[in-house]
Amino acid sequence: MKFDHPAKANPIDRMKVVGQPHDRIDGPMKTTGTAHYAYEWHNEVPDVAYGYVVAAAIAKGKINSLDLKAARNAPGVLAIVTADNAGPLGKGDKNPALLLGGPDIAHYHQAIAVVVAETFEQARAAAELIQVDYRRESGNYDLAAQKPSVTTAPKSEPDKSLGDFASAFSASDVQLDATYTTPDQSHMAMEPHATMAAWEGDKLTVWTSNQMIDWCRGDLAKTLKLAPENIRVFSPYIGGGFGGKLFLRSDTLLAALGAREAKRPVKITLQRPLIANNTTHRPATIQHIRIGTDKTGRISAISHESWSGNLANGPPETAVQQTELLYAGSNRQTGLRLAKLDLPEGNAMRAPGEAPGLMALEIAIDEIAEKVGLDPVEFRILNDTQVDPANPERHFSRRQLIECLRTGVERFGWSHRNAKPAQVRDGRWLIGMGVGAGFRNNLVMKSAARVHLDAEGIVTVETDMTDIGTGSYTIIAQTVAEMMGVPLEQVVVRLGDSDFPVSAGSGGQWGANSSTAGVYAACVKLREAVAQKLGFDAGTALFSDGKIHAGEHSALIKEAAAGGRLTVEDAIEFGDLEKKFQQSTFAAHFVEVAVDMATGETHVQRMLAVCAAGRILNPKTARSQVIGAMTMGVGAALMEELTVDTRLGYFVNHDLAGYEVPVHADIPEQEVIFLDDTDPISSPMKAKGVGELGLCGVSAAIANAVYNATGVRVRDYPVKLDKLLKGLPELNYVVGKKAP
Repeated sequence: MKFDHPAKANPIDRMKVVGQPHDRIDGPMKTTGTAHYAYEWHNEVPDVAYGYVVAAAIAKGKINSLDLKAARNAPGVLAIVTADNAGPLGKGDKNPALLLGGPDIAHYHQAIAVVVAETFEQARAAAELIQVDYRRESGNYDLAAQKPSVTTAPKSEPDKSLGDFASAFSASDVQLDATYTTPDQSHMAMEPHATMAAWEGDKLTVWTSNQMIDWCRGDLAKTLKLAPENIRVFSPYIGGGFGGKLFLRSDTLLAALGAREAKRPVKITLQRPLIANNTTHRPATIQHIRIGTDKTGRISAISHESWSGNLANGPPETAVQQTELLYAGSNRQTGLRLAKLDLPEGNAMRAPGEAPGLMALEIAIDEIAEKVGLDPVEFRILNDTQVDPANPERHFSRRQLIECLRTGVERFGWSHRNAKPAQVRDGRWLIGMGVGAGFRNNLVMKSAARVHLDAEGIVTVETDMTDIGTGSYTIIAQTVAEMMGVPLEQVVVRLGDSDFPVSAGSGGQWGANSSTAGVYAACVKLREAVAQKLGFDAGTALFSDGKIHAGEHSALIKEAAAGGRLTVEDAIEFGDLEKKFQQSTFAAHFVEVAVDMATGETHVQRMLAVCAAGRILNPKTARSQVIGAMTMGVGAALMEELTVDTRLGYFVNHDLAGYEVPVHADIPEQEVIFLDDTDPISSPMKAKGVGELGLCGVSAAIANAVYNATGVRVRDYPVKLDKLLKGLPELNYVVGKKAP
């Protein structure tokens, strides 16, 4: 099905099943332990051995020698694979560095060997016996030291400009010129990267944890120099990914290599300390923002430049993309700069680009609003745009940012905010409110599905779409139930198998909208097949209560499969509507914080997200996505930071003992409001994505609330107490200084 015209009225609009807050259909399996995650497949293949990954102890250099003798002779050891005996390997398109290093080392904790043994404990013990002699080389590990002398504009992300920014900024009545930094961050998904691999001749099957089945299979095929059809990938349940499992990683490759060498199925999970350095992370940024306005607060000039670093051939953090579209202004420029760093690979983490970009932009917007003398909400409303600023002929398909902000103002009690910082106290706590706009582009991808109808009236859908905890099983089932007019109980959803039609996969906020649209397309074809079998006109017939209806005439849809199961397959392919319309999602985040006036300890007390993200397919699972994203925003604002050892080139706090993330005690009351926002430009579902939007703007809202509470403006994330202490009003009073 080609989607190249705005959606008209269709069966999804009935909203009998779609749009309702149904419980997750996979919930009982997850709560009873019968939903198998990657390391939990126990009965699929016999005689499984265990692998343990050995990782490089240097960040850059070469391996002079690997002494494997003691490890090979250790109890239970079946095989050891290194670059020397792995055979010729390629490199996947989406992997900047080799997943199995040696003799050259590209980054700290790059995998250099896997030990396979009868038990996990034996593999781990033997791995400790491997002696590695390295020749360490110097490398570049400090982003700040690389800016700007050795940074370049990525070819894939050229600078963009409109009008004459320099002249307009110079002539502005009010100016802001500030620099903001965001740190390296780790995904820290609950489920570690894990894989079980088994060979049958030259055919490989892997049970893994991966968000994009087809990407995984394609890059694994290139790395192993196999035909993709000789590889089968299973990933039906994923315990969190956040972008860290978008691509082929070393656990999958090493499980396959270990199984081939040991001639046994092999199971591997990456040790938690390896995940931060061996897989991917969100790169740190240095962002320079300049905004100029007239006396009334209208933006006349806006510039946003961002620096990030990565391995050679790695992508930049696209932290300026929201600035191209979020606010009006006739003179503007954006640019990315990429430094070559010898740190582990930087890549996508939930809302890549917008999440760190809005952490800076939405503080800058508050700062310029204060300079102008406007309420920060009113400043944002004043500078709203209904068109792409760089192409005024291109309107937004739907843009409800103003309604998000107005709704949030009323619901959150924004009128009670004291605009003057450090004025509201509750005992020893300084109280403040903050706001941040949320923005994330609406991305769509081709997505296919196969649908079966059997003689019992059961409709089964198959697609390689994944569920990373987002509720894919449930919204896909809801789509089938709505389209075919059957109850949810008569829908079976099968996901995460590369033998199924290729879906959009889970990532980029495109998964829910695209995958359900692909299922919609397949169901349209199944409706046609049922109608033809039973003598109805598919264009006018209604499907409900397990029947097909036309006037007084009706029949059970299962009768169409009486002679054998009906099977159809189709895909949604998106045309060029994105060229005619700018498609984006919007939010307004409101936060209240309390800051201890003596210690700088910060507690988030209330959070509100108002989202405009197209039709909400399931309000219950969508709310779960947003509050989870809001929680990540708390972490990014107040605690999350991978600490770089700039001498040795690695992330020091590479486990959950040292890398702080929010826990239940850190998270307050969270409220989520979804505006009515069906968007026929987006897809036949008239939906968009929401899982990443919920993170965009949250951290800045918290930082802005901390400023409102204390009068201390922190532009260097995370906003930890040591950055607040010397500026707190009470401490200034104690040491005899005038409070701000």
